Amino acid sequence: MKKNNFKFLAFATILGVLLLTTGCSSDDDNGGGSGGPGETNERWITVAGAIMGTDDGTPGDGNGGTLVYSISKEDAQDPTKTFDVFENGYLVQSARTARLQSSVDGSTFFNIAYGGSNGGEFQKYTVGGGQNFTPFGGTVNISQYAGSSPRWAKLFDGDKTGVAVSVTSPQVNSDGAGNYHYTRGTATVLALDLQNALISETKSYEIPLTTEEEASGHHIFRLDSPVLNAAGNKLIIGTWMRKTNPATGNNESDFVRLGSKSIVVDYPSLENPTVITSTVGYGDTSGYRSFNAFATEDGNIYQATQRDSGGSHILKINQNNEYDNSYVFSLDTALGVTGSYIQNWRYVGSGIAFVHYTHNGAQTSTLSNQQQSYLARIDLNTKTAQQVDLPYHIDLYAFQYQGFVVDNNDVYVTVAPVGQDGNIYIINSLTGEVTKGAKLINKTGNHFIGAF
Repeated sequence: MKKNNFKFLAFATILGVLLLTTGCSSDDDNGGGSGGPGETNERWITVAGAIMGTDDGTPGDGNGGTLVYSISKEDAQDPTKTFDVFENGYLVQSARTARLQSSVDGSTFFNIAYGGSNGGEFQKYTVGGGQNFTPFGGTVNISQYAGSSPRWAKLFDGDKTGVAVSVTSPQVNSDGAGNYHYTRGTATVLALDLQNALISETKSYEIPLTTEEEASGHHIFRLDSPVLNAAGNKLIIGTWMRKTNPATGNNESDFVRLGSKSIVVDYPSLENPTVITSTVGYGDTSGYRSFNAFATEDGNIYQATQRDSGGSHILKINQNNEYDNSYVFSLDTALGVTGSYIQNWRYVGSGIAFVHYTHNGAQTSTLSNQQQSYLARIDLNTKTAQQVDLPYHIDLYAFQYQGFVVDNNDVYVTVAPVGQDGNIYIINSLTGEVTKGAKLINKTGNHFIGAF
């Protein structure tokens, strides 16, 4: 890394966001199903890049923090323009890559520092173009409730609320004779008032599975990706499941998975946690550093699975807040692959979504030691998928990807292999047509993690 990047790292690290609008942004509408898309006349397209760690770093690890740089929509669409995010971007607090959240119009960014001495600290920023990201308003630290590396998401409720979730390290419970009973951690759900920088509610509780499931060692390892239902009275929270060997008390690395599970809690009280289980998917529903579930115009929630024994699925949760097991959408079947893995995805409206994924046949990069990523356009109504026509490369890595800009029928994504230059691409969500936009300069070991 060049010397100026070390200066950035000394500040410690992260963030992202978008834009300034003269019209109504479609981002929250398309994510929350609260209306149709609306094109903005002017807005920023903010590109986020993750820096490789400096201590024994692996290319693509993102452990050195995140830089962001805002580009006008006109320039983002222009393939003759070139931008160097890693040379000129703005670095915000957070010890590693962290989730980037923006307001509906993209003029405000909400960030909770991920790790480091100020891990768990919430702060807002205005987006002013280029490297101009200005902190404003109050701050609050939620680490005493949600830990110093909180997993959180902004609800699609008009920029009012963020929800952070956590589970303490699960502990084995047995009797005095050494007979295994169950493994559990304490879950915490916290609602954060984004406008006033206040904790508005927090609840903690153990969340038991069925007696049979717990006796076999199954337990909730992590919570993530909360989403508000269409009625606005329940939160659906994704889970990452693990299993203890009852005979040894150690975690099992290979086990038969239960049906995919989510936690449902009352909103806004955050009380009465219950567990719902799918008989369609058998993977986790927690996602990774990005939204993993969306409420759509039909009033239902659609949720992706990871580490699914039958390849990733898109699951449907109906308006009664239960899995609709009559809805079967296998990404393996839709794409004609095996072992598909949804790394991240974004619902963009009218039943259409875009999915970053890998699969059993994907090559493994000798640079990052990660499987190559791909992007597909999927139709939730017809349960079909088609790979997007992009310049794919063995070093294209999207596991940490977070941001898709949705502007009317245009979807903006960044595409660049780890350590190599790339471009912004604009995809028409109705036709799948791809247009090359501005060039993005990369640096050794770094990668782009989204457009916001």
